[in-house]
Parts: sequence; structure tokens; C-alpha cells
Amino acid sequence: MSTAPSTTTAEAPQEPAPAPSPSRWAPLRPLVLRLHFYAGVFVAPFLLVAATTGFLYAGAFQAERIVYAHELTVSVGDRELPISQQVTAARKAHPEGAVSAVRPSPKAGATTRVMLSGVKGIAADHTLAVFVDPYTGKVRGALEQYGSTGALPLRTWIDELHRDLQLGETGRLYSEFAASWLWVISGGGLVLWFSRRRALRKVRGTSGRRRTLGLHGTVGVWTAVGFIFLSATGLTWSTYAGANIDELRTSLGQSTPAVSAAASGEHAGHGGATATGDAQHGVGLDKILAAARAEGLGNPVEIVPPADANSAYVVRQVQRSWPEKQDAVAVDPATGKVTDELRFADYPLLAKLTRWGIDLHTGVLFGLVNQIALMLLALSLILLIVWGYRMWWQRGRGSSFGRPIPRGAWAQVPPLLLVPCLAVIAVLGYFVPLLGIPLVAFIAVDVALGEVSHRQGRRTYAK
Repeated sequence: MSTAPSTTTAEAPQEPAPAPSPSRWAPLRPLVLRLHFYAGVFVAPFLLVAATTGFLYAGAFQAERIVYAHELTVSVGDRELPISQQVTAARKAHPEGAVSAVRPSPKAGATTRVMLSGVKGIAADHTLAVFVDPYTGKVRGALEQYGSTGALPLRTWIDELHRDLQLGETGRLYSEFAASWLWVISGGGLVLWFSRRRALRKVRGTSGRRRTLGLHGTVGVWTAVGFIFLSATGLTWSTYAGANIDELRTSLGQSTPAVSAAASGEHAGHGGATATGDAQHGVGLDKILAAARAEGLGNPVEIVPPADANSAYVVRQVQRSWPEKQDAVAVDPATGKVTDELRFADYPLLAKLTRWGIDLHTGVLFGLVNQIALMLLALSLILLIVWGYRMWWQRGRGSSFGRPIPRGAWAQVPPLLLVPCLAVIAVLGYFVPLLGIPLVAFIAVDVALGEVSHRQGRRTYAK
């Protein structure tokens, strides 16, 4: 009698491995993909302008040193003149306007800056900086200056181009719009990249749209943190989101403090500001500066004359590179005594983070290394935009430029995920209006187009 051969365990047919269960976050992927696609298509032109001008601004610091070398540097002499004599020399050459601040030479071989406000032909929020040789008192020149970092004409022009396209307050909406959406696009890209199977993330050995996608995703992942940082810090001094951030910081007691410039009561009105427009009030600049030095305020510093007869001098450090020097003191013009002091170490945490964030964003916190990093981020963003549009082109069929992402992705998201997401978006949209308003407009237009397609019998849905 024959029997069937027994089958060993190794030879027994294996049941197919069960397919991996989809993540509960998987339904969100089509929705994120649609948002990333449309935001990229419509916001990318604004981001391209911001990236290009940001690249130029990061390089403007080094260019400024070359272009204005005559005004900024001198041969090192044996001894610096008293700051009062340097200001007198500046006022003799430029008697117009009033002295709004003085920045003594911060290091050997650097000029002193005497800033004049109210000068004809100079914008109200700008000053005329007069550059004085601290060793000889010779005036090296005068240039228009803007901002706390002392930007000269070249950097000021690029800064305004980056900030508002030279269009003033209205133009600032472009940069706030770009900053409002940059973190959304970057975050969405991260979600899409890491939700793809590892095998589909490769660049080597691929071609066509898959290669473009690989390059786009790889560079995007490596730079996403930088983009999110630039977006967050850019919003801190934007028009609408910035105002909301300031209001929130104030409510939390985290506003940036300021030294009190009120002169002491018994000396108020004596030796205070006059109508001459110079900075020589009361005991004079030399004793004012000496009092600040005695309190530990090392270079670079800025001396601000009293605003009126009841105000004190304010001497503050203006070093924005690491480690930051932001201490300040108020000095009574009648006695030369310090009446108030403020140390950067005593700033609230959010005030410190805001200061560091802005200085890192503008490229001054870590000097040349900071500026190179910003230039690389800007170049990366430009490349990502080019690759993004190329992928759109490669999605096309025939003569079509590019197919859109199908509608209906939101319908696949479970309510337990969709409702919290909508709540978060609503809150963010309220505090960042140039994110919320365009998003509502996009949804309205998208719904309207979907309804038109439905009536024409050609609606497509995400699968």
C-alpha cells in the first residue's frame, strides 16, 4: 500500500504575509498632498522672490564692507580723540539736522559714526551717518543709514527689496504672505516624504519625474527645519501676524524691556537737551561715556542724547553677534550718574528668543558663517521651486502643462482626525491672517470649481 509522501514544515506552502495595516494617519496624506501641491503652485512665485532677495541680503554684509571701505575704516593711530571732539568735527562738516545717536569707534581702525536726524532729503526713519576718523577728527564721508544694524545704502536697498519690494507698507504683505505659507509647505513636504515607502525615496538610478521628485524631497528634508525657522522668525516682525505675536508676548509678560530714560527728579530740567541740535548736554559726552564704561558696557555702544529737558542720556550696547551685548544704562546729563540700568541677562525668555531669532534670520548672530548658511538655504529654496514646477510639468499628458491633484481628499479623512485639524487651522488662520484668508479663498474657489465640474459631468476624486 502506498502512502503519500509527508510534507515537511519547510516544504509546506507558506501563507502570504498580511499586508501592512495602514496607519491611522494615512487618510491625511491625500489631503496634505493636495494642500502642498496647490500651495506650492500659487505661493512659489512669492517664495522665489523672497529667496532671491534674501540671498542678496545675506551677501550684502560683506559687499558693504568692500563698497564703503573708505567710510568704515582708517589707519590705526596712536591715540583716539575724546568722543566730544569727534562729534564737534562731524557737526562742523554737517551742521544740518540734529544728533540722534553716536557710535564711537568699536575697534582699532574703525570710524566713529555720528547719526543726524531731520536732514533734508533723508527719509524720516533714516539718518545721515557722518563717519569720523577717531584719531585725527577728519570726516571721511556721510551716508544714509537705516536700522539698528546700521545698514548703509547698498544693504538698505536690498533689505527694503526683500522686505517690501520697495513698495512700502503695502509691499510688506508679499513677504508676510510668503513667510505665512513657507512653514506649511515645508511641513507638508516632510509629511509626504516620510509617508512614502523607503524604496520610493531613492534618487540614484532613477529618471524622469521620479528623479525630480527624489531631488525635491531629499533637499527639502535636509532644509525643512531651516525654512520653518525662517518662516517663524520672519513673522515676528510682520504687519499682522507680528502684531498678534507682540500682543501675545505682552499678555504673557514677555515683552522686550527698555531702560528708563527719565532724568532724576532733582536734576530734571538742568543741563538737559537744548535746541542747538548737538549732543553736548550737561556734563558732556566724555563723562557720559565714561559712566557707561564704568558699568561694564564695552564696545560697540551707541549714545542717544536726551530727548528733552527731563530725559537722560541712554548708552546701549549694539553688538548683535554672538555673544550678544545688549546691556543699557541711563545717565543723568547734569551729574553724569547712572539713573537706571538694564541687562540682557534679565530679559524675559521670549524676549531673548525673539532677539536671537531675528538676528539669526538677518545673518548677524554668527557673522559670516550665518550669512553663508542663509545663502545656502536661499539657493535650496530656489532649486526646490524649480523642481516643483518641473514635477508639475512632468505630470502633464499630451499638450497639458500639468494635471492637478484630484479633489475629494478631505472626504476620506475620519471625523476624529478632520475636526481637530480644522480647529487647529482655524486658530492658526486667526493669528496668521495671510495664511487663513488665502486658505479660505482657496477652499471657496476649489469648491466652486468642483461644483462646475460636477455639473459638466467631469469631476474627479482622489483615490
